Amino acid sequence: MNKTQKLLLCLMAVAALFCQQVVAATLTLEDIMHGQYSARSVTGVRPMLDGERYSSLVDGRRIVTYSFKTGEQTEVLFDVADAKGDVRLTSIDGYILSPDESNILIQTNTERIYRHSFTAVYYIYNVRNRTLVPLSDGGPQEVPAFSPDGTVIGFVRGGNLFIVRLLYNNAETQVTKDGEFNRIINGKPDWVNEEEFSFARAFDFNADNSMLAWIRYDESAVKQFSFPWYKGLMPAMEQYADYPGEYKYKYPIAGEVNSTVSVHTYDLKSQVTRKMKLPLDADGYVPRIKFTSDPNKLCILTQNRHQDRLDIYMANPRSTECKLVVRDQVAPYITEEPYKNLSFHEGGFVLMSERSGFNHLYLYDLNGTLKRQLTSGNFVVTDYYGYDAKTGECFYAANPDGPQYKAVFKSDAKGKVTRLSIQKGTNTAIFSTSHKYFMNVYSNISTPPVTTLNDAKGKVLKTLEDNQSLKSKLEGLKLSKPEFFSFTTGEGVTLNGYMVKPADFNPAKRYPVVMFQYSGPGSQQVIDSWWAGNSGGCLFEHYLTTRGFICVCVDGRGTGGRGAAWEKQTYQKLGQLEARDQVETALWLAQQSYVDKSHIGIWGWSYGGYMTLMSMMEGRQVFYAGVAVAPVTSYRFYDTVYTERFMRTPKENSAGYEDSPITRAAKLSGRLLICHGSADDNVHWRNTAELTEALVQADKPFHQLVYTNRNHSIYGGNTRLHLFRSIATWFEEGLK
Repeated sequence: MNKTQKLLLCLMAVAALFCQQVVAATLTLEDIMHGQYSARSVTGVRPMLDGERYSSLVDGRRIVTYSFKTGEQTEVLFDVADAKGDVRLTSIDGYILSPDESNILIQTNTERIYRHSFTAVYYIYNVRNRTLVPLSDGGPQEVPAFSPDGTVIGFVRGGNLFIVRLLYNNAETQVTKDGEFNRIINGKPDWVNEEEFSFARAFDFNADNSMLAWIRYDESAVKQFSFPWYKGLMPAMEQYADYPGEYKYKYPIAGEVNSTVSVHTYDLKSQVTRKMKLPLDADGYVPRIKFTSDPNKLCILTQNRHQDRLDIYMANPRSTECKLVVRDQVAPYITEEPYKNLSFHEGGFVLMSERSGFNHLYLYDLNGTLKRQLTSGNFVVTDYYGYDAKTGECFYAANPDGPQYKAVFKSDAKGKVTRLSIQKGTNTAIFSTSHKYFMNVYSNISTPPVTTLNDAKGKVLKTLEDNQSLKSKLEGLKLSKPEFFSFTTGEGVTLNGYMVKPADFNPAKRYPVVMFQYSGPGSQQVIDSWWAGNSGGCLFEHYLTTRGFICVCVDGRGTGGRGAAWEKQTYQKLGQLEARDQVETALWLAQQSYVDKSHIGIWGWSYGGYMTLMSMMEGRQVFYAGVAVAPVTSYRFYDTVYTERFMRTPKENSAGYEDSPITRAAKLSGRLLICHGSADDNVHWRNTAELTEALVQADKPFHQLVYTNRNHSIYGGNTRLHLFRSIATWFEEGLK
């Protein structure tokens, strides 16, 4: 072989290696959907009693404790390989520590029900003896919880409450006996209360371990909804191989009858059950109950049906008397933040409220006396982490830097505020029980999550996970960096957005644009977070840029992060202002020299699907293709709690309900694809069925994809990949 041949072979080898590297660095939809770019995180974190350690679930097999100060492992609390007993586990799904950390509830065989609820088979693990025994032999359990002294465990099964007494050889007692599917539920919410008040457990033990309290839901009068089950695949439901089945459950649509709710207590010693004398409106809600540090004070939160009033009662669990201690009345409605963030400490509680026009924290004693306002300013407190009654310090997250950012703060007893997170972007925290340390998770729109341990001043003590391997993979893709922007619409409204351009963007070219949005009340998509966009790191948007698109997302009026006045201006007219803002966004984009104004598309999921339809039917023909995934098409079809919070009832606001994609069908412009799961328990496929009929009668062309047996999230097997490929293909065919 001569020198020329050797040189040629060498060049060919280098070229082959280069080609391999190029192929390896290609962003594919398959890799995105199959998790090749998933960020790593520290999972199952629980701060420990000593204030110095936290526990974490490792590899689904071990529960390990670590030092908050050093990040070093200190102890293995549980290992499936070392557990003693008749049962042999290969992995676990989750865990619950007892208050004194001597026992652990081990969660296995988890099966989802709705968004927050699931059944599981739980085992009691004794940390000292390493013994594992079943919590109950009567079937899977739901929402188990320890009493404060750790000697009693409560759980729900079949709509009834049970307790297991660890000091009496795990003796099981059935507390209620009237539970029945689609009729009576004790200790856990019905569908609409779970979905819209964001909780799954509706019972609690008092401080001296003598009483159990729960919410009872009587849904007998609630009308029933049903959808079909087919055999399907992944998983296959063989019982429906010959004939379809049917799932029936209670689902109250706007204006209809809700469950009747009541609050009850059970004396663990005398076994006496009592009903609280709660002055609740006949159609009112009980979003939460929680025992306070005083064993004779059960806190009950109630709301009227219009949801513009939040009442906090202190109930005596034995006398059943209820005393109103706080009334928070905020027009036109109260968001779900107050009851999601309500927190008790020795002698008092912290309440989140928008009474000032911005979400802030207020300190009360147990008698309902306001001690002081903990936070203030023209910004939104987004998360509440805790209050230290000894020092008067409060820990929280807020967005004073702008609606797209979130930082962690501490305010002291005199109101002095200290920023604890260092980097600008999105920060979330988990504090030690002593508040001496916290675990911080930081990310921005192009940086995967970085998890660190920090001291009380915010100093980084150790980096636990920097996702460096993911960063390296992303660098190999040579993606562009998403850009934040603001603009003023023709109606004088300033909107915030972000834009993702192709890596080889040429300002002299004109690009088709795909707009993505959600737009629902209080929601935010324009955030400086790794979780902006789709699939983490805007990777689906980046994938579309490799196909020649620019991707844009804009938060319109009614979205969150900018205070109550901004968020609540869509009240009683959902979809109208939001659609105008998306149309105005398209008009602004059309003025940019690098945008092909005749090829702008829009898509969204759930409320975003609804908004896609409302925008394509707004009247100004600016969208040439759109995809609506699992869309609401009339709020007459959606549930009471969510819909009436923003719209009141159809009887009270017929004009607001009348304006919908169904009534706008004749105004549709652009190529439309609708995607929906046939087993969507949240936004029923009924929405798509009724809209498509309206489109047919209006002689409007459209395409639809129905995903067999899939719920609102549309996943399972190859489903998610098929859905996103269909979305991408739709825009490639319709906008080029």
